[in-house]
Amino acid sequence: MNVPKIPLGSWIDRLVDWITVAFGGFFDFLTNAIEWILDILVKVLGAGPPLILIIILTLLAMYTSRWTLGLFTFISLLLIENLGYWDATIDTLALVLSSGIITILIGIPIGIWVSQSDTAKKIIMPILDFMQTMPAFVYLIPSILFFGIGVVPGIIASVIFAVAPTIRLTNLGIREVPGDLIEASEAFGSTTGQRLFKVQIPLAAPTILAGVNQSIMLSLSMVVIASLVGAPGLGAEVYRAVTQIQVGQGFEAGLSIVIIAIILDRISQNLRKPAYADKVNRTIVFGIVAAVFVAAFAYFGITEAQTEKASSDNVGDTVNYEITGIDPGAGLMKATEKAMKDYKLSDWTLKEGSSTAMTAELQKAYEDKEPIIITGWTPHWMYQKYDLKYLEDPKGSYGKGENIHTVVKRGFEEEAPGAYKVLDQFHWKPSDMEEVMVDIQEGMDPKEAAKKWAKSHSKAVQQWTKGAEKGNGQEIVLVYVAWESEIASTNVISEVLKQHGYAVNMKQVEAGPMFAGIADGSADAMVAAWLPTTHADYFERYKNELVDLGANLEGTKLGLSVPEYMQIDSIEDLKK
Repeated sequence: MNVPKIPLGSWIDRLVDWITVAFGGFFDFLTNAIEWILDILVKVLGAGPPLILIIILTLLAMYTSRWTLGLFTFISLLLIENLGYWDATIDTLALVLSSGIITILIGIPIGIWVSQSDTAKKIIMPILDFMQTMPAFVYLIPSILFFGIGVVPGIIASVIFAVAPTIRLTNLGIREVPGDLIEASEAFGSTTGQRLFKVQIPLAAPTILAGVNQSIMLSLSMVVIASLVGAPGLGAEVYRAVTQIQVGQGFEAGLSIVIIAIILDRISQNLRKPAYADKVNRTIVFGIVAAVFVAAFAYFGITEAQTEKASSDNVGDTVNYEITGIDPGAGLMKATEKAMKDYKLSDWTLKEGSSTAMTAELQKAYEDKEPIIITGWTPHWMYQKYDLKYLEDPKGSYGKGENIHTVVKRGFEEEAPGAYKVLDQFHWKPSDMEEVMVDIQEGMDPKEAAKKWAKSHSKAVQQWTKGAEKGNGQEIVLVYVAWESEIASTNVISEVLKQHGYAVNMKQVEAGPMFAGIADGSADAMVAAWLPTTHADYFERYKNELVDLGANLEGTKLGLSVPEYMQIDSIEDLKK
């Protein structure tokens, strides 16, 4: 069909841009408020030695769900502390509790409203269907633009993803209250409010709490996804393990998440009818817990307000002593950690996330002319779109630059000699790559951008394919990481191989799986190995199963970058 494509994506982009500008002040206020609350919550949960919180959670679990869960809680939390994930667990608990509280504050009132109005039900239920079926990753995209990277977009995305069960089950529980009880309350002259709060909600409480329980579990399931935008905790540990192919580390972090899920699930299920409520009144127990929590929260809140730093023109104060980074475990992040040690930036924090989250944060800061420091590398389209500069590195922490290498599996030359020769002869300049990246960033489909480049640079393509025998439809599996540079290069070489008679299957993976896939033969080649720094650990680990065909692009650079409007020129300036 020759029906023009509806520009839905463009409409959504313009809507998000308008919302970002129109409600920027509100989003900043909300970001600051949530970060402040979360910082205090982390301090409350982390106050004193870990054993204090372990004992409190053990007693709470025992009271609500018998001594067996209490014993499990005690042993499991001690295991988490022993494995070295206690701080990450505190961050995760703070994230889940924050999103859980917000979910309850939003979900139960909306659920009550829906239960009292059929019109509201008809409007809200399709929206909930949309929210529950939309991939959770999609919520992260506007969240980054609205709230920046860090834990706040993770919490917001968690609330959107998890609020539906609370609304649905609150509505269901109230609507399923027997009609004769409603009639009896009306016969005794009860008002609508009295009927709701003294009859319907008490009888619907088990169903409502089941919805809250499901929302808490869904919030916990978001911790790994939230780590993609810089949320700390166990999710970041899992993400780091995935990118580095650390099976043991991934299992430990994953086991910690499972333990926290079991404990929160059992406690929240039995809040209404604790196992030992006949021995100690639940009002007393929950009242004491709430009083201790509120007192600790107030103490740390007052302390935080008293110790808050005064604003200044110091570059560290202007960016909150934060460097916006990319994927945890990436070579660039390790180089940045080394630079922070070399330059004694002990007061600074390197924020983890992803390359997409980093560029979104850069876009937001650049449009508002706000200061920001990022981990940068070239070639990258952001150096074409924005006026950026690298900070000088007098200590040489980032080295002298890198090359991007083509790597294939052992035996590939014998299996597909023509494709091997094309890959071996593939070589281009940073300006070539940036040309493709800019087209993609401006909205062109990567495959179309690759076709456009190959058509306009036919002489370069002829050099790559010179002397290489044609393929006969043989499948070639190319793997790449979702970096703008590698999306560009992989699509271009894929297009060239297709034109040369090969069926190319491109697979997007993380850096660790990219090397592991070629090493075990499940993938054939990649043109995305940054050496000798960024992917050094992966290459060293699998080098005996790989064939390095050399650099396909020279002239890359790593370092810290800032917008030109910032009045600093060297990493040394960050110490001022």
